[in-house]
Formats: sequence, C-alpha cells, structure tokens
Amino acid sequence: MLRIAVQSKGRLFDDTMYLLAEADIKVPSSKRTLLVQSTNFPLEVLFLRDDDIPQSVASGVADIGIVGANEYAERGEDVQIISHLGFSKCRLSLAIPKACNYQGLEWFSGKKIATSYPNILRKYMNSKGIKTDIHVINGSVEISPGIGLADGIFDIVSSGSTLVSNNLKEVEVVMNSEALLVANWQMDEEKHKILNEVLFRFDAVKQAEDKKYVRMNAPKDRIEDIINVLPGLKSPTIIPLADEKWCSIHTVLDQKRFWEIIGKLKELGAQGILVTPIEKMIL
Repeated sequence: MLRIAVQSKGRLFDDTMYLLAEADIKVPSSKRTLLVQSTNFPLEVLFLRDDDIPQSVASGVADIGIVGANEYAERGEDVQIISHLGFSKCRLSLAIPKACNYQGLEWFSGKKIATSYPNILRKYMNSKGIKTDIHVINGSVEISPGIGLADGIFDIVSSGSTLVSNNLKEVEVVMNSEALLVANWQMDEEKHKILNEVLFRFDAVKQAEDKKYVRMNAPKDRIEDIINVLPGLKSPTIIPLADEKWCSIHTVLDQKRFWEIIGKLKELGAQGILVTPIEKMIL
C-alpha cells in the first residue's frame, strides 16, 4: 500500500482530488478523516496542512506527496521531486501599499516585510544584498501594512484580487509555483511499482490536457496540403470513404492553435469537422 500526503483543503486539495479521480483512483470524500484508503487502488490518502507535507514525506510518514513548489522550497526537506504537475499555479511576490512610490528593490532596504515564507525571502534578499526586517506571520499576511505591522508583504499571489482588496500592489515576483509530486525513495520495491502505475496514470491525464481529437472529411487531392498544416502527434490517420474522391482524416490538435488550424482546414476544403475532447492520452 502506497501512502500519499495531500493538502486537506483549498485549491490544491480540489485540483489533487480531480487528478486522482481522472486517474480512476477512487477516494471516499470525507474531510473529517485524516487517512482514507482508495476503494479500487492500493493507495492511502493522508490529509495534512500544506506546510506539513514535505516533512511527512521526508520522515517516511507518507511515501509521496503533492505540494506547492513554494512549500517545497520554504521547508527545505530531503525529498525528491518526481513530477511537475502543472496545476495550482501561483507566484510568490513582494507587494507594497499602492500609494508608495516604488522605483526598485532598494525600496525594501531597512523595511519590515511580513511573510509566511521567511526562508525563501531571506535567501532572495541576501542574494540581492538587501537587508530587511522579516516579520513572520501565519495567515492574513496581506492585512499587515494596513494595520501598521509591516511596510510590505511577501506572499502567494494568484489572481491578485486579494492585493487589490487590501490596497496593495505587486512589485516583484520572486518565484513561480505549481503543484509538485514529491517522494521519499526509501520505500520497498512493491511501493515503487505502485508509484510507477500512479505516474503512468497521471501522465496520461496530463497529456490529454488542452487536446482535441479532430475528424474531418477532405478531398483526396488536398491531403498533402492538409497534412502540412496539422501539427499532430505523428502522421494523421487517413481512412478511405465510399466516394473515391474523398477520405476521412483523424488527428489530435492543441487547444492553443485550434481555431487558427481549423480555419486553414476549411480553406483547404475540409468538411464535416467533428471535435471531441480527450480524457486520457497514452504516448
């Protein structure tokens, strides 16, 4: 049985539960239970605070964990990064009151900065040769300047709406963060096998993100032109139709260039274009 530590609430919890569900790892929903077992896969889920996950993995309480890169960097525990999962993206930034005239990082010299990430901030400021007074706060960091507790803050920023509501402005991005899958390699061979299956399923889910399966009918004399505009995984599938002058072409398109490519396909005579979302993709 493999044990994974995940955040007990918040956006990272929601994204992690979605990933497990898409990987067909069924986990009973119970926010009051610390440890639950999957009903169809040899996996236990340990629900913890995000800042406790790196230590739980490093100490062997959990075999693997899903945690933000910000917490991984802040805690500095001896765990291995297995995969960058690409969700729960945010950034760690310095922010100050909107009314302040900010002209560069030197503004923070001698200033008091409130943060829940003192280690990351201290390392960053030392690398820039700037001395600051770091005030550690757990939670509600953004209210610190407004109540006179600090001159600025160093905290997680996603949409930036929290900064706006507290009359703050983001002035420096120190690091970008996303969900990481981390592991303690001191596990037996059986657990490594389970981990490999987990990685296989997670990868299949990730590969399908922002991908569309596209089928279309096209005149045979335009096949070469159509293939030249298709950035599919490999050569597209071409199937003959009852009408000898036409064929069916199947391929996979990335969402980022989808409409641009569809427009070109129509110009080249493609018809009956059918677009289907992809749940999983095995490469």
